Order: sequence, then C-alpha cells, then structure tokens
Amino acid sequence: MEQIADLNAVLTGVTVLAGAEVDILDDGSLDHDPDTLGRLDIVVASVHSKLAMPPDAMTARLVGAIAHPRTDILGHVTGRLIAGERGTRPPSAFDAEVVFEACRRFGVAVEINSRPERCDPPDDLLALARDSGCLFSIDTDAHAPGQLGFSEYGAARAAAAGIPPERILTCWELPRLQAW
Repeated sequence: MEQIADLNAVLTGVTVLAGAEVDILDDGSLDHDPDTLGRLDIVVASVHSKLAMPPDAMTARLVGAIAHPRTDILGHVTGRLIAGERGTRPPSAFDAEVVFEACRRFGVAVEINSRPERCDPPDDLLALARDSGCLFSIDTDAHAPGQLGFSEYGAARAAAAGIPPERILTCWELPRLQAW
C-alpha cells in the first residue's frame, strides 16, 4: 500500500487503487485484520474453501461477508469451474435471492468474473442479480499479466445480460467510484 501511495504521488492522469481479494471464512467473517481492511480502497470478498457446505450455511456465510462494512465486491459468487486445467467444479448452493438482496441493500457489487473457466455468476444468476437491482464489477480474476484481457469476456456477458454501464462500477469515473 505504501508503494501504491508513492506511485500515485508521481503519476499524472492515472490513479492506482489499493485492493485485495480476501477470503470469506466459514462464519462469514473476512480473513484480514480490520486495520489492513481499513487501509484498502477496494475489498473483494470471495469463498475459496468448503464450497459444498449446505445451502443455508452458505447463504449465511455470504450474507455475513456482504454485511461486513469493508466488503465492496462479492467475488465469484458460486465458485464454479466450467472448464480448464483445474477441471470442473459445480456451483455452490445458496439462496440467491437472499444473497443478491443483501448485496443491493448493503451496496456491495456482484463480480462478473471474466475468467473463461468460471463465467461466474451463471447467466440465470446474473439476470437475477440485475433484476434485484445490484451493482456489478467486471473483474478479470487475472493470475498473470497475459490474463488482463479477460475483461472483454466479462464486458460481453454484461452487455448480453442487459446490464447498463451505470450499474457497473468498473465503468465509473474515479470520483464516483471513490465516493461510492
């Protein structure tokens, strides 16, 4: 975060935000300490373990993370894998209506994960989140520089789902994003 601050002090016309993807623990808490979370500009909260927990428990876990005051974006909500070197994995089961209503209510954006092996959320849940009034973030989930172009896949999915740019925070001007 200090290096990002130093970089922003010398850059003109570009602002680099400090962000992190943090794990949602079993009880819905986030895996970083409050001080670190408070210093970040953007926090993406995602489930990375126990993806097959019972639907009621997964719903409570997701809602707990959404209600955390430092959560900005709910990452790869189902955790599914539909292709790729890691194989496939079914989506987590949860009450999507409850989860997306929590996102709308707490102002947490739903990630449109652009990795071709994820395409998360699936189209039906993407439509439900849209109809629930959620905000969105198009994210590459890049693990290497060559994967930064994945954002095109997410943008195409958002357009196909009829999600207007006004509801996609990655389309917003910096002052609007910082105010949000």
